[in-house]
Amino acid sequence: MKRNTLYLFTLFVLLGLVLSACAAATSEPQDGEAEGFTRGAILSRVKDRGKVICAGRTDLLGFGYLDDAGNNLGFDIDLCRAVAAAVLGDMNAIEIVPIPASDRGPVLQSGEVDILSRNVTWTSSRDASWGNFTIIMFYDGQGYMVRKDSGIETQEDMDGASVCVTSGTTTEKNLAADLAFHGVEFEAVIFEDTASVYGAYEEGNRCDVTTSDRSQLAAVKEGFADPDAHVILPMIISKEPLTPAVPHGDDQWLDIVKIVMFGLIHAELLGVTMDNVDEMMSSDNPKVIDLLGDGADWGYSDLGLEKDALANAIKAVGNYGEIYNRYMGPNGIAFTLPRGANEHWTNGGQIYAPPIK
Repeated sequence: MKRNTLYLFTLFVLLGLVLSACAAATSEPQDGEAEGFTRGAILSRVKDRGKVICAGRTDLLGFGYLDDAGNNLGFDIDLCRAVAAAVLGDMNAIEIVPIPASDRGPVLQSGEVDILSRNVTWTSSRDASWGNFTIIMFYDGQGYMVRKDSGIETQEDMDGASVCVTSGTTTEKNLAADLAFHGVEFEAVIFEDTASVYGAYEEGNRCDVTTSDRSQLAAVKEGFADPDAHVILPMIISKEPLTPAVPHGDDQWLDIVKIVMFGLIHAELLGVTMDNVDEMMSSDNPKVIDLLGDGADWGYSDLGLEKDALANAIKAVGNYGEIYNRYMGPNGIAFTLPRGANEHWTNGGQIYAPPIK
């Protein structure tokens, strides 16, 4: 009898330990997972706090930077503003959290930001462990920048050179792979934050070469004391598809951010601009009417948005082409960079979005 009682007691203790372990496993986030996000959770918290929190930059001309009055400007910033306008009806209802490259994964994994919009390259490993990537909004590729009088024109000319690069980035890995392929020995001068990379390069006594996405090199070159003293070499050594990303776990929020991006792309194709949105409401083109919310439900009711969500986004920041040209077009306020692959597919580029219908 006593033996049976002891057996039952031991069994209950073991069962309790198993149940406790299961509860801990389901209640605590695993590595690479945001804390407890379910469908609708991020939209709910955005509405409760009254703003969208975006991880971004304040130091990269054209993409995320501060003007003389301290206002956040840039291509990536406008993508965040578009989401805020669509969700909250206010493009200024955003908070930009500046982060170094090394924090991009952690802020998504922890779920402490709603969107990462910080010239981040979409890769398979990042998609698996960081968060959900949305849609490619900027096609880029890695390149090299050197001083015009350096005599460097090819990778082979970089043998024995020092190269400034940001740590923890695809840039660092691509650099090593490319120069190894060309049989070149080099010294990597590594910095955690990108501003230090370019500061060291411009000083002229730390490194002979710097490398990053070509759009970033164009932006940085424009900010140098003597831009004409530097040249971006013509070779492109990688694919760098840049896209906003969101935390794992909330499919609704992922869909919201994606569809806002779709809307900006389609608006340019359909001739809808930030200035003519109201006028285009009376268009006889059913694609325009659907886009602006006066036609068929493009999914807004399932996403918890108002029917004019995309119209508000376009009215706030303009269509894709307006955003690009504002900062990087022929009269861009940051610098000039031909659109190239960032033209629409109808113009020989790669910008393409699923239908809004």
